[in-house]
Amino acid sequence: MIVGIHVDTLAFPPPGEGGAKRRMRGMLTETISETMANDAPKQNYQKQLEQILEKESGKCPRLLLHTCCAPCSSYCLEYLLSHFDITVFYYNPNITEEAEYRHRATEQHRLIEELGRDIGRTASFVEGKYDPQRFLEAAKGLEKCPEGGERCEKCFRLRLEEAAQYAVENGFDYFTTSLTISPLKNAPLLNTIGQEMGERYGIAFLPSDFKKKGGYQRSIELSEKYDLYRQDYCGCAFSKAEREEQKRKRAEENS
Repeated sequence: MIVGIHVDTLAFPPPGEGGAKRRMRGMLTETISETMANDAPKQNYQKQLEQILEKESGKCPRLLLHTCCAPCSSYCLEYLLSHFDITVFYYNPNITEEAEYRHRATEQHRLIEELGRDIGRTASFVEGKYDPQRFLEAAKGLEKCPEGGERCEKCFRLRLEEAAQYAVENGFDYFTTSLTISPLKNAPLLNTIGQEMGERYGIAFLPSDFKKKGGYQRSIELSEKYDLYRQDYCGCAFSKAEREEQKRKRAEENS
């Protein structure tokens, strides 16, 4: 168990943070992710991903990559673009403030274009329907759940089911999500839900734990390189309120 660390500061580091602190942040990130997977069977999702990449070498299958924001997708795109024909699927009805939603969508599109120019291979971009009421209905009765609890699982299911359906309807070979790069997200749970949705709709889910092998640290570096907007909460009004309360308590402790 990790004591005395606010995980929001791990997930969203300040711009210009030094290399030593960033490396320490990366190690803490992997440790925290392990504590969030108590109920799931132990699996090496990074190894599973590498095995699929080896199997698909030279084929460039079509991948639908669900993304939550530009910073989280940055490393995923850099890593996967040499292996897949990628379409970014920006579907996030959990972002309950429309201005925030639009800002993140704009940054996602900008990253795709700028990263694509730099590495010589780009992704397509598709925006799903923005319907925050659908998320609010799924979260009904779970408004007071802490981040990482049952409300988040409902949210994962909502977004990954939509991604699976879109992938099937549009002839993709695989679908996956950038969410596993975050230390605040339960990678085993996300993979379990993704595999469940893949089986339900008849589409292969690409397993991942993108924070591994320095992936999270690299996402921070890419966010700084492209000057990406980095929010300090997941997106829903409930996570925002929880984050504001954490900030208020820290301010009181430090005053």
